[in-house]
Amino acid sequence: MYRLLIVDDEPLVQVGVKSMLNWNKLDIEVIGTAPNGRVALDIIEEKHPDIVITDIKMPVIDGLELVRECRKRYGDHYPHFIFLTSYEEFSLARQAIVYGVSDYLVKLELSPQLLTDAVNRVIDDISKLRALQETERALADPFREKFFIRLLNNMFETEEQFLLQSKELGLTFDFPAYTCCTGCLSGTDTDSMPYDRQLSVYSSSINMIGELSEKYAPAYCVALDMRHFAIIFCGDPSDLRLPTVLANINEAVFKYYKVSFTCGIGTSELHPLAIGESFRSARIALMKASDNDPIVSFDRIPADKHDHTSFNMSIFKTSLTKAFEEYDSNELTKTIDSLCGLFSEHARDFVQALDAASNILYLAISLLPDGENLLSDLFSDSPDGYRSLYRQNNVEQILRWLTVFGKKMSAVFDERRNDHKNHIVSNVKKYIAEHTHEKLVLEKVAAAFGISPNYLSQLFGRYSDLGFSEYVNACKIRESKELLATDNYKIYEVADMLGYESSFYFSKVFKKVEGISPTEFLNLPRG
Repeated sequence: MYRLLIVDDEPLVQVGVKSMLNWNKLDIEVIGTAPNGRVALDIIEEKHPDIVITDIKMPVIDGLELVRECRKRYGDHYPHFIFLTSYEEFSLARQAIVYGVSDYLVKLELSPQLLTDAVNRVIDDISKLRALQETERALADPFREKFFIRLLNNMFETEEQFLLQSKELGLTFDFPAYTCCTGCLSGTDTDSMPYDRQLSVYSSSINMIGELSEKYAPAYCVALDMRHFAIIFCGDPSDLRLPTVLANINEAVFKYYKVSFTCGIGTSELHPLAIGESFRSARIALMKASDNDPIVSFDRIPADKHDHTSFNMSIFKTSLTKAFEEYDSNELTKTIDSLCGLFSEHARDFVQALDAASNILYLAISLLPDGENLLSDLFSDSPDGYRSLYRQNNVEQILRWLTVFGKKMSAVFDERRNDHKNHIVSNVKKYIAEHTHEKLVLEKVAAAFGISPNYLSQLFGRYSDLGFSEYVNACKIRESKELLATDNYKIYEVADMLGYESSFYFSKVFKKVEGISPTEFLNLPRG
């Protein structure tokens, strides 16, 4: 059900709008009325409506100021506004469009049909926005989230790989410092909701956290699973005042979704490849957070407590990268067996064992296609799904959960391995075909897909008739033939357009692929 607030300084208009439609039939609950924007703001903070129908001209705070204040507090999509206006206020109504107002209606022309149509359009916008938010990670850029999971877990093989992939994704890392924060969401009513509704509420909450974070400083927000998230704040931490920023964001999210979070603030690091260290310290801080003390900074924790909470997953970096890149069930089993053996010998390290299992869970959710749904299906026999991990009370129970996870995931790896590898090669070939005018080297393309150059080379050797370099040259030469034959370009111009270092080298490659030189190709008769 959608929530509606009616705002107008004329009581008759309030009553008229409220009684004009059967709101229940439209799946809408009228949560209240307000005589001006100031009262409306208080109601919006308390009851977070989805839709606000408001007059433009009102005392105290008018409609335009009401929208501006809501955008400042809640971001661009919370809530959706429909303006009521008179003919002489038409220019103001048009101005309101700048602030993202969904619609505006002339009071003298208002009818049940016009109001119904406007409300239905807004409901359609809300539904589309919610659907977009829920699938944004998968649809926006499937490699972006994988990039951040690798960054948070220190899984890049080299700095060059990190730089190539960040450039390919259009991500900037030229700031003086980086501070990672990680949080866990909890809702007042969410545990009783169906799974899909929980996913919607938590996904929308994380999206709002990301939007609000960016209003304070350059920031990247990534969902780790349905309830856990990480934020990388970029800039001098002394300027950011992160405890206050996160407290403000927490308050705004709670007011809108009745969802709050506990959060740990990690160390400030000067180099982007040290963000993994900041993430690790943020996880330590998160474990010290509580409802009474929801925002905890790592620098508040005594030094003797640092090594007994968070587990450093980077020691398993190579094996985990191989397991999730290559759908390698043997590598995954070996890693989990090593972890289980390690923690079996240290049965008191409950928090570290939970942290290690959580991070493997985050990797699976983020690095695998449809990871969230996949894990939910694999653990569908558990009342809490994959989140049953967080119900375990001792190391033995965590290791039992981790062993079950490993067996279920290994079965998926074995089932999907060949299709997955073929899929990677197909996508890489498509990428190459769409980027023939760029300089395509193995390291750059591998970075774009979040895999190692050696692995990509192996895949081409096994699942393609041509090796990587041969395939790139074949695509480029095919494109060059079209350019030479149809667009009247010079040979050196085509060489430059296709990213070759010189026309001499281009001609050498052309002859190797076609058996003749570009000049001989141009002299062939055209039929």
